[in-house]
Amino acid sequence: MHGSQGAEDDPREPAGPEAPSGPAASPAPDTSSDAGTSSSPDALFSLAEVLDASAPEGGSPASGPAPWPSAAEAARLFEIREIYAEPEAALSARGRQVLARFPGARLIEVPSHWNIPHLHGNEGNARRWVRIKREVLVLGVRKTMTVRPNGRSADWIAPGPSNGCALACAYCYVPRRKGYANPITLFTNTEALIARLARHSTDLGPKPEPNQCDPHSWVYDIGENGDCSVDALLCDSTAELIRAFRQWPYAKASFATKYVNSALLDLDPRGRTRIRFSVMPEADSRLLDVRTSPVAERIAAAGDFLDAGYEVHFNLSPVVLRPGWQHDWAELLRHLDDVLPARVKQQAAAEVIMLTHNKDLHETNLGWHPRAEELLWQPAGQEPKLSQNGARNVRYRADVKRQALDRLRELTTRHAPWLWIRYAF
Repeated sequence: MHGSQGAEDDPREPAGPEAPSGPAASPAPDTSSDAGTSSSPDALFSLAEVLDASAPEGGSPASGPAPWPSAAEAARLFEIREIYAEPEAALSARGRQVLARFPGARLIEVPSHWNIPHLHGNEGNARRWVRIKREVLVLGVRKTMTVRPNGRSADWIAPGPSNGCALACAYCYVPRRKGYANPITLFTNTEALIARLARHSTDLGPKPEPNQCDPHSWVYDIGENGDCSVDALLCDSTAELIRAFRQWPYAKASFATKYVNSALLDLDPRGRTRIRFSVMPEADSRLLDVRTSPVAERIAAAGDFLDAGYEVHFNLSPVVLRPGWQHDWAELLRHLDDVLPARVKQQAAAEVIMLTHNKDLHETNLGWHPRAEELLWQPAGQEPKLSQNGARNVRYRADVKRQALDRLRELTTRHAPWLWIRYAF
């Protein structure tokens, strides 16, 4: 019943006056007069100065990570006009690589990628939610390298290469800490992250016994707060992580995605990276999965990614309860059964994640996509939930959630009996 609310183009963006998108939707800060220069009082320095700072004499700008292969594909999601950067990040090899790809962008110094009042603290940015994701990028240096135990989707949550996303899924938990804007923050010190994971996996040694995460390897979720497929459109962090994990005998990378990036097919993961395509009924996705690849496209890509050396799993996520949800999930499961090749089914597994929501995010969403909140915000059927990271969210009442999970398991057994549900919550 909500499928007609999504836009018709891909990547999809919300339609209608309540959910502006695109350059004409709302005014943005005027950046044309000082793009790429230091004339603005808040500009860091000119892009030319950054790029020339470490270029070999008589040579080209900053050597470093190899050029990314998806410029045309990146142009579908990005038209970067402003780059907020910590100085150390801007001057790094990876930072210079990113800056070189957007030579017309205005570069603005910030002391911390977490503290950008003009961006995160500006309530007026909520109505430009999607536009900011298209036009703004943040570069930072990851300071903490904590590896956290998980036990659900993965054995461990790795310190990720990014925070935030160019996609705009209305239910995403990441922006709950940021306020009124959530563009991608790329961390430029990927090598430090890889070194931390190398030490961690070596210290662990072989996995002593199978568990729901994996029978043989320690699984590290490398994309908890971003989408690694989208990050790979901007820099080589995802590629470097995939290359690292294929060298480690006891570890396996894992990340969920709603974006089909064909460039990842060339990275030769050798079975050491698990990609989890998130899927939901098309009626829900067209309303809630803003700027993502269509669900059918994600499913269709599974065989190609398996053949390229990835392990391919699925996230049935989030499960949103509304009239007709059981019929639409049954239809989706039948579609999976109909189109997936046998080789995908033989190794597939799934996670089931019921919707959780948050009052602050609800208020932000009302500023750019209120139609989504008609589906997501259902106080009569939801109750408070304190998450593992201390956030105060809402979820479906325990009895409602239990019945829904039981029903979804029944539907999976009936329509996709080959799909092992690793966990559901």
